Amino acid sequence: MLRPVLTFVGLLGLCAAYIQGGLNKLLDFPGAVAEAVHFGLPLPTATAAATIALELVASAMILTGRGRWIGALALMGFTLAATAIANRYWELSPGRERFMMANSFYEHLGLAGAFLLVTLWDRALRERAA
Repeated sequence: MLRPVLTFVGLLGLCAAYIQGGLNKLLDFPGAVAEAVHFGLPLPTATAAATIALELVASAMILTGRGRWIGALALMGFTLAATAIANRYWELSPGRERFMMANSFYEHLGLAGAFLLVTLWDRALRERAA
């Protein structure tokens, strides 16, 4: 009885930053476009819209269990790409800013790893159920 609740809470924690990020970008779309411009991404308006959709839809897939493994793979790929774009700590001079960005880079690698584990877990559950 407790396992489904704890599973949901764990998945919600994993998706929390993506839900928050997607909602913030949705509520401040010009800011989301400005962020895409800041990082030099192509078609900033389309990129911002796609980012919002990906963060919110993939999180919903994970939380509802509908296509969970696909949502987890999508957020894993997104996290790796966003981390490589936004957390390029190796380009900074040694110091506090580089230290903080390096921490963020490796924390995001951990999130990507967690999404990979969710993918493998969900696939294993589906194979056992078949």
